[in-house]
Amino acid sequence: MRVKIRKGDTVEIINGRLEDKGKRGEVINVMTEDNRVVVQGVNIHTKHQKQMQTQAGRQINPGRIQFEGPIHISNVMLVCPKCGKAARVAIQRDETGAHRVCKSCGQLID
Repeated sequence: MRVKIRKGDTVEIINGRLEDKGKRGEVINVMTEDNRVVVQGVNIHTKHQKQMQTQAGRQINPGRIQFEGPIHISNVMLVCPKCGKAARVAIQRDETGAHRVCKSCGQLID
């Protein structure tokens, strides 16, 4: 199935953790084989990093590292840049190619 959300799109979280629900953010990465997306500022995880030495001789400092975790693609909706609402997306084909269209206002997203 073709993914209708791309890197750089603004999406809204519609389902999942209560503190993340309703937030909007930009898509950082799309994992098509896993049907997951990474959204900036959403689903923050904390990893405790030990001090390590790399092969190049540098040291990685210890501490807590925060990073965004992936979210299933069904839990996000694309935000239309024209109307500003979270909307479903349709694919419209013409002689120039396939384009994404907002089902709410009917405007082209691409």
